[in-house]
Amino acid sequence: MTAIRLPVRARLACAVARGAAALSRAAGQGDGSVIGGRLGLLLDQDLLGHLTTGRTVALVSGTNGKTTTTRLTAAALAAIGPVASNALGANMPTGHTSALARAGHTPYAVLEVDEHYLPGVLAATRPHVVALLNLSRDQLDRAKEVALLAAAWRAALRGHSGRTVANADDPLVTWAAQATAGGVTWVAAGQRWHDDSWVCPECGARIERSAGAWWCTGCALRRPDPQWTVRDGGVVDPAGTCHRLALALPGRANLANAATALAVAASLGVPVADAADRLAEVTSVAGRYASVVRDGRTIRLLLAKNPAGWLEAFEMAADAPTLLALNARGPDGLDTSWIYDVDFAPLRGRQVVVTGDRALDLAVRLDVDGIAFTHAPSFRHALAAVPAGRVEVIANYTAFQDIRAELDRVE
Repeated sequence: MTAIRLPVRARLACAVARGAAALSRAAGQGDGSVIGGRLGLLLDQDLLGHLTTGRTVALVSGTNGKTTTTRLTAAALAAIGPVASNALGANMPTGHTSALARAGHTPYAVLEVDEHYLPGVLAATRPHVVALLNLSRDQLDRAKEVALLAAAWRAALRGHSGRTVANADDPLVTWAAQATAGGVTWVAAGQRWHDDSWVCPECGARIERSAGAWWCTGCALRRPDPQWTVRDGGVVDPAGTCHRLALALPGRANLANAATALAVAASLGVPVADAADRLAEVTSVAGRYASVVRDGRTIRLLLAKNPAGWLEAFEMAADAPTLLALNARGPDGLDTSWIYDVDFAPLRGRQVVVTGDRALDLAVRLDVDGIAFTHAPSFRHALAAVPAGRVEVIANYTAFQDIRAELDRVE
């Protein structure tokens, strides 16, 4: 594919974005995605559109799983050509522009998009395909109600003429995706967390569920028949072929993420077998699912930032001593009341240690559920409190970053 020559202003904005990001990295202030993209967009407000012109673009959005699904999709799409992606998770327009400017011209781009920014990024990038994973409550102090977010998606998708790959098991996602101007590919990605989708977004009646199906009791909205399904540890494609996946990532949730990635890649012309082989190359995603050995302990890191995410983390975690870390800083959301929507029963019988800025919030919540625990003032003390062997660590966003930094310091 011939590279598109950018306008002069866009070329200048790209140079500034790359330079600012490089300076940020050199100064040890992070990867520079945000500051680079911010300066680039200040110089050219249409920079994101310029940078996606001439590329085949896929967007991935949802409350949970979008970083992992983006990484898997980029790996699958790399079977047919170079791919630009915001692999480190900077998922707002500043991060998108910075990642694309840094990558230079590539024929393909896969971008993770914060669910609140999806309408604007859809309009700016005119993607060939958009993948919609799920919608659930997150960051209660500043996020929209999920029904309002679904409505914003639905309105934006009316102008999307490309393909939509959507989770057939989430009523809110299904309702939003049905409005797309292009075709929809349905994936049976699952939905273990139901507490945000008991009410029909179309008519307000109750959603009923049985044997994997769901339907509205007051209107015609119901689960569509999926073309892609997860079955017996593999993914079944629209032709009925089951592809066994040698995923390095744990849990059924990641198998569902892989199914979505395969559906996106297939819609862009990647042979499914070739795409499936590439997925095994993804062993961790921005530190998530990584295992680190320290002082005789094999520590696995799991990120969980909302009730749906904690539910999935409990399913992935082995029956081993478990460290829980909770913060409530800006990127986490300041309201921790959502922990009362999490069922901590799977932790019964394990050694549990709580830490983080809001460890006492966790302590009260675990006491309510009758879960025995101890408190540690830091991750270092928490780790010292458990015996040698396997250790599972479940943390929300900034707590996860703190723990990664702590492990990096002792390498």
